[in-house]
Amino acid sequence: MIQSFYDTMIAGQRYLLMVEGLGITVLLAVCAILIGTILGCIFALMKISENKVLHFFAELYTTVLRGIPLATQLMIFYFVIFAPLGLNRLLVAILAYGFNSGAYCTEIFRAGIQGIDGGQMEAGRSLGLTKWQTLRKIILPQAVKAVLPTYTSEFIVLIKETSVASFIAVMDMTKAGDMIRNATYNAWIPLLSCALIYLILTVGLTKIFGALEKRMAKSDRG
Repeated sequence: MIQSFYDTMIAGQRYLLMVEGLGITVLLAVCAILIGTILGCIFALMKISENKVLHFFAELYTTVLRGIPLATQLMIFYFVIFAPLGLNRLLVAILAYGFNSGAYCTEIFRAGIQGIDGGQMEAGRSLGLTKWQTLRKIILPQAVKAVLPTYTSEFIVLIKETSVASFIAVMDMTKAGDMIRNATYNAWIPLLSCALIYLILTVGLTKIFGALEKRMAKSDRG
C-alpha cells in the first residue's frame, strides 16, 4: 500500500498536481462565496422591498439560478455568455459559482431578515430611526446570527460543488486527481486522496463556524 501510494503520488511529483488543485478549489470557493454574499445581500433587500419591479427581478434571479443545475450554468457561462470575450476559465468559473451562490444566499438572508419579529422594526421607528437605520442597526445584526448555520452549509456545499469545474477544464482538485489516475492507471489512491481532503476542508469549516456561532451566542448571554 505504501509503495503504491509512493508510485502514484510521490514519484514524478504528481502530488504537486493535487496541491495546485487544492489551491484552485479553495480560491474558487472563497471568491464565489464573497460574490454570492454581496449578491445575496442586494437581492434579499430587493426581495423584501415594496417596489414591485425590484421584487420581480430578485424573484426571477433566484428562480432561474436555483432551478438550473450548476454544471449546466457553468457551461452556459463559459460556452455561451463569455465565449466571445475569451475570459480565463477560472474567472468564468468564479463568476458562475458566485452568481449561483448568490441565488441561495438571497433566500438565506431573506428568510433571516423576515424571521425577525416585526415588532423590532416598529420599536426602531418609534425611537426615531429611519427604516434603513432600523434595518442596519437592529434587524441585520440579529439576522446574521440567525442565518449563520445555513450560511455555513452553503459554503460547505459550494466547496464540494467546485468538483464540477472540470467540465470547463478548470484544474481543481477533482481534475487533478483525474489527471493522476489517467497517468498512473491507479484510481483508488487519487480519488480517495481527493475525498479525504474534501472531508478535512468541510469538517474544518464546520468546526470554525461552529466556534464562531457559540462565541456569538455567548456574547448575547453576556
